[in-house]
Amino acid sequence: MKLPINDKKFLFLLFAITIVVALEVLSIIGIHIPMPYAPFVFATFILGIGYNVLWNGVKAIFKLKFSNINLLMLIAVIGAFYLKEFPEAAVLVVLFVLGERLEEIGIANSKSALDELVSKAPKTAFVKSENANVAIDKIAVGTIIQVKAGEMIPLDGKIISGETTVDEAAITGEPIPKDKYIGDTLFAGTLNKNGFIEVKTTKLSVDTTFSKIVRLTFEAQANKSETQKFIQQFARYYTPAMLALSVLLFVVPVFIFHLDFNHWLQQAITLLVIACPCALVISTPVAIYAAIGNASSKGALVKGGKYLEALATIKAIALDKTRTITFGNPIVSDIFPLNGTSREELLACTAGAEIFSEHPLAQAIVDASNKEGFEPHKTEAFKSIMGKGATAKCLVCEDETIYVGKLEFIKEHQHTDNETEKIVEQLSAQGKTSVVVSFGDGVAGVIGLMDQIKPDSAAALKEIETMGIEPVMLTGDSEKAANYIAQQVGIKKIFGNMLPENKSEKIKELLQQYGKVAMVGDGINDAPALAQSTVGIAMGAAGSDTAIETANIALMNDKLSLIPFLIRLSQKTLRRIKFNTIGAIGVKLIFITLAFVGYSNLVFAIAADVGVTLVVILTSLQLMKFENHTPENV
Repeated sequence: MKLPINDKKFLFLLFAITIVVALEVLSIIGIHIPMPYAPFVFATFILGIGYNVLWNGVKAIFKLKFSNINLLMLIAVIGAFYLKEFPEAAVLVVLFVLGERLEEIGIANSKSALDELVSKAPKTAFVKSENANVAIDKIAVGTIIQVKAGEMIPLDGKIISGETTVDEAAITGEPIPKDKYIGDTLFAGTLNKNGFIEVKTTKLSVDTTFSKIVRLTFEAQANKSETQKFIQQFARYYTPAMLALSVLLFVVPVFIFHLDFNHWLQQAITLLVIACPCALVISTPVAIYAAIGNASSKGALVKGGKYLEALATIKAIALDKTRTITFGNPIVSDIFPLNGTSREELLACTAGAEIFSEHPLAQAIVDASNKEGFEPHKTEAFKSIMGKGATAKCLVCEDETIYVGKLEFIKEHQHTDNETEKIVEQLSAQGKTSVVVSFGDGVAGVIGLMDQIKPDSAAALKEIETMGIEPVMLTGDSEKAANYIAQQVGIKKIFGNMLPENKSEKIKELLQQYGKVAMVGDGINDAPALAQSTVGIAMGAAGSDTAIETANIALMNDKLSLIPFLIRLSQKTLRRIKFNTIGAIGVKLIFITLAFVGYSNLVFAIAADVGVTLVVILTSLQLMKFENHTPENV
């Protein structure tokens, strides 16, 4: 835990504790401050350090707020003074104030990753037309701003001049910087590494992706986990109950059994001290804030403790296919040259025709040709036939007409053989799209295309299965395409041809079957299903307002591997909260029992309470460093 060693008040508190504890130790071995000076010396420490505690206790009496912790401290101090246990009264106050300060430091440390987001954000931008820095909240959409190398990008926008490398870790959690060119999108809060660029703003400062992340991350504090709500409600009844027990612990032995007045007053005061629910109350929020801060640094925006807690209990996870398991961009997967056509001729000639088309399949073929080092042939007279294919004249292949498209389209112009039809059937069975190509006589070849699977999808889904969570694919794509992708990544339950409303209905069925179900999608078409699930997770949400607003958890990058990490983090957080809560309650039960049998000690009770608070904070803050290198790292 990072302590504020430059904080003068904190240093003064540590100094006061050192003196008071030293005086208490001297008192135990029989060296006392002589009367009548002792009460004044210790009262000075009590009022100097714990003035606010005592004053809040007095106000609680007048407001009849018996659940107020400060009231317990006030009664305990008055009782200790009555018993002439002045060092104990001072130790009680200074250690209680230390406990409160440690709570504040623990919360501050657990929020540090979130606070870092805010501190990084630029407050001004250099506006080209005004040749001056202008406050970002004064800059309109469409304004041209200039960003030098080494500066933070102040607003969302598109590059209109220059090129650079940008570190987007603050948004996506990606440690590797991305090259950016004219027309590329930039996010506020990211770092311009090495080039001078001019940017045309696309959003106001309040609407940037960065602003949304900051706002929603801090709003996450309001979405308390169920455990946190329960503990806070429990503390509301627990404190007055302990106050009543303390009264009974004093009244019954003294007035009914006529036992020693001072001894049982001391036991009652000790019970009040150990009853203070500091460690219990703080056991959840520090752990939650630390975990949310950790997730945020990895590129995952968790909108509240209740979603983190819910993620730890899911039994099934439904996933969209496109842009979740796959990139959503077709790539060439198979090339079948036929009738004596070479691979180079097939790709280069087809690419020459497709270079004029904006269709994603056409662009994938052009990319494949360039990737293999085949320059697309020069063509002319390109013509697109809607829903069928395209034609063009090749200026390299003896002015032959190129026909590119579906098998039925090619059949209208050329003779096709059984081999071509078998290849098309084979690709279709694998869920792939076939592009049949003809130039000259007969079919020159068949090109198969498929949606590219993300490199981490199979490993991430396998890891999810090892955690006992059932992955289910819900996709609007065909059953064949869905089955092929599912085979590649190891998903056994597949539902294809699903519209957004069908996905929502299927989530309802899965909830009945499994109880707790997460849904992962792109946040746009999947919005109804995301809302219906126990936890909605949006993939690749950077720049997508819909995804950020709709989901309970928004992954700012396209990494599916973040999901098993988040599940493990949530499970570890839940275990940490349980450990902290059971530990805090266990220590209290020991000292409560000792108080009732008449063997409790005020100083030990204080030390135990502060010690437990410190342990709770330190163990919770470890969640900030939690990594997911191996399944054993839990």
